[in-house]
Amino acid sequence: MKNFEKLVEIMATLRGPGGCPWDREQDHESLKPYLIEEAYEVISAIEEGNDEQLAEELGDLLSQVVMHAQLARERKAFDIETVAGKIALKLTVRHPHVFGDKRDLTSREVLHNWEKIKHENAENRDYSVLQGVPVSLPALLKAFRVQEKVGRYGFDWPRTEDVILKIREEIAEFEEALESGEKQKQHDEFGDLLFSLVNLGRHVGLQAEEALNGSIRKFTARFQYVEDRLREKGRSLADSNLEEMDILWNEAKKQK
Repeated sequence: MKNFEKLVEIMATLRGPGGCPWDREQDHESLKPYLIEEAYEVISAIEEGNDEQLAEELGDLLSQVVMHAQLARERKAFDIETVAGKIALKLTVRHPHVFGDKRDLTSREVLHNWEKIKHENAENRDYSVLQGVPVSLPALLKAFRVQEKVGRYGFDWPRTEDVILKIREEIAEFEEALESGEKQKQHDEFGDLLFSLVNLGRHVGLQAEEALNGSIRKFTARFQYVEDRLREKGRSLADSNLEEMDILWNEAKKQK
């Protein structure tokens, strides 16, 4: 805990008199972009399988948590001890099978119990199981989490085949919307189709956000190959045409 306590002290110094001008100017609102950015940096390190980078990026993310706690401490709202205490209590209460009456549960049963306990302990009697899904999540990830949460209560397609049939239905409805020429209808049906595709991924154990990011990385690498080959010929994209780019694209696909 020595290093953690040192981090808390450093953050207080940076925010205190004679500290860093930039840190002293920040508030919860101004730090939001950095919190999101650091979370994505952690994800990148995980995807690259780089432990050294992961340790560093987790430290950057932790510094954001400590900074927000320091800001709250200054306005006498709470401090880092309060933050740690709240999550420690939550983890203890929501894992009765570990810290209470020890029982062997499957992962699915654990998740169901987690939601059940959360619902029972909610102060708001109108609590919705979907309240815990952050509004600011990327849309594909948000769709996944919404489906996952309601699925724990049995509100789900029983078979993957049913989801595929739903996707075909959504494609047909989107085609009808295209024929209608109504932009709002096209917008709505396209969203429904995307939502169903996310659901299909969930049913077969795939995370749509990660899958799409993987496809984006693959597309980027292949298109950069096309650009590189054109440059080797002393040409640019503006000098090329679809037929030539398509040939180079197929070459890129064979590389990996």
